[in-house]
This record gives sequence, structure tokens and C-alpha cells, in this order.
Amino acid sequence: MKKSLIVFIAALMLLLTACGSTTTKESGADKDTSAKKPEKSEVNLYTSRHYDVDNELYKKFEEETGIKVNVIKDEADVLIERIKREGAATPADLLLTADVGRLYRAKEEGILQAVSSDILSKQIPENLRDVDDMWVGLTKRARILVYNKDKVKPEEISTYEALTEDQWKNRVLVRSSESVYNQSLLASFIEIDGEETAKEWAQGIVNNFAQNPEGGDRDQAKAIAAGIGDIAIMNSYYFGQMLNSEEPEEVKVAESLGVFFPNQETTGTHVNISGAGVIKGSKNADNARKLLEFLTGEEAQGEFASANYEFPVNENVEPSELLQSWGDFKEQEIPLSTLGENNAKAIMIFNEVGWK
Repeated sequence: MKKSLIVFIAALMLLLTACGSTTTKESGADKDTSAKKPEKSEVNLYTSRHYDVDNELYKKFEEETGIKVNVIKDEADVLIERIKREGAATPADLLLTADVGRLYRAKEEGILQAVSSDILSKQIPENLRDVDDMWVGLTKRARILVYNKDKVKPEEISTYEALTEDQWKNRVLVRSSESVYNQSLLASFIEIDGEETAKEWAQGIVNNFAQNPEGGDRDQAKAIAAGIGDIAIMNSYYFGQMLNSEEPEEVKVAESLGVFFPNQETTGTHVNISGAGVIKGSKNADNARKLLEFLTGEEAQGEFASANYEFPVNENVEPSELLQSWGDFKEQEIPLSTLGENNAKAIMIFNEVGWK
């Protein structure tokens, strides 16, 4: 009996020792797992775009990748100055603007870095990417003409240049020269025709103003409906938004107007982009690249086209049915970086001719 008791006690001690070892080992495993916990995955986006579809796409990106998108919105120039002021401490990873001229400025200010990506190269045509890979296009917008269908026949319209002719005296509507869209339009003429011809065009438009420039692109369309002028220069996506507006009056205005793509027999319709570039010294550059690849992918490009009536940069994606209903058109074929290079000259010309 005594020998059996000794054997029992020894077995019990071995069992307790084994249990203790297991507990210690599991605790160690828990500690190791904690030590390998991934860092917070996020990307900080500074953007001058303000559309609902953008927010929806950021949510989809978060769901698919687990990368949180932190968004700060403001005007492009304000964001560029903020990034410069924040310097190396800036939390910004990606800058998104609604015009290539501002991307050019960001590059010149030295706040962007090159991004190399086979996916981006495949999804975005070369002419819509910076030559040094500092920025890429996300969407395209055409600077179209809209006109009063009761007073203007399509065959009377041809080019931007023709709007300076006497027949359009007191009939042309366009927003102010402070609009970067107008600055880029004139910058394209400087590139194509030279400064002097571009200046003559700007002077001719001023001579044919239906009123002093005021309001945004939508306001030019509304001014036609109000009988102030007969033809206006505006971005294509604004017109698409008006046709699908929740405000019946905007729909009524848009439905009373016709759409015309100018310069189809000459240099093509002016096209601008919204686009983005990764911030120099970004702490989440890889996540910023992934967001760019997502936004230029087929799903996101389809959403930009159908929800905001912008033309896709990804050639595998068709424009929305509305945009297709306006027909194919010839685009201006100039390096988009020239719009930024000529921006200062464009502003100077606007000032010289009195285009406020």
C-alpha cells in the first residue's frame, strides 16, 4: 500500500508539472501574437473633390483592403499651402485635385513623389500621367458648349475661336478668369496657337460677353434659360449633373439646352482631368498607391462615370449612357502638363484683356 501511494503521488506531481508547462507556453504564445500585431493601416487623403460618389468609393476601398481612408477637404491651393506648411511632419499621403494645373503646381512645389506601378501604367493612358510619374489622372471632363435650342442652330456653332465673331456679340456666357477651368482652357490655346493668338481669343470673348462673368458653370446654363445669353462654356459633368438633379428647375434648364463639342474639325475639344499624386515623404505611400490603383480600376471608374458623369480614364470602361448619348468626340491632343506650365501666362492674359 505504501509503495502504491508513493507511485500515485509521483504521477500526480508529473501531471501538475505538465499542466504548468502548458499554461506557461500558452501565455508565451499570447505575448508573441501581441508583439506581431500589425500597425494601424490607413491613408490620409487631402482632396478638393466634393462628390458623394467619392465617399462611397472610399468606403468600398476600406471594405476590400482594411485600409482606413482619412479625408480632409478644401480648395486645392489651400491644401497645397497646408502641405508645404506642415513640411516633413505632414500627415498627408495623397493629394487629389479637380484640375491638372494644380497637380502641376504641387509637383513644382516639390511636395509630390514619383510612384511606379504596373497596374497604374496599365489602367491609365500615358498622356494622362505625368512624365515623371508624379501624378495620374482619375477622371476626364470636356469643356463643352451649351446653347439655347430655340435661338441657336447646331450648324451655327463650330469652334471656341468662332465665339469671338460678331454674330455672338452680347450672347456668350462664361465664368470668371479665376476659374482654373478657364485658365487651363486658355493655357491649351497658348500651347496650340501661341500667346498672341490666345490673347486675341480672350479679348474676343470679352467683347462678346452677354454679362460680366459671375457664378459657376451651372449658373451660365441658368443664365441662358433666363434669356441673358444664348451660348455658354461649361464642363460636361456639370451639365450631366443638372440633367439628373434633384431640383426640378435645374432639370428643366438643362433640358432646354443643346450640347456641342467644339473644334471637331480642327484641334479637338479641350479636356481636363481630376487626378492625384502621392505626397513626398508619405508615411503610408504603399497604401496611397493602392488607393490610386483602386480608383483607376474598372469598378471605380464605372462609378465615376455613372454617378458623376465624368469620362473614365481607364479605356476598358465605357462612359455612362448619358455621355454616350452625346456622341463620340475628338479630344485636344496636347501633353496635359503644358496646362500647368502655361497657367501663369494665361492669368496674365486674362488680366490684360479685362476678363475678370
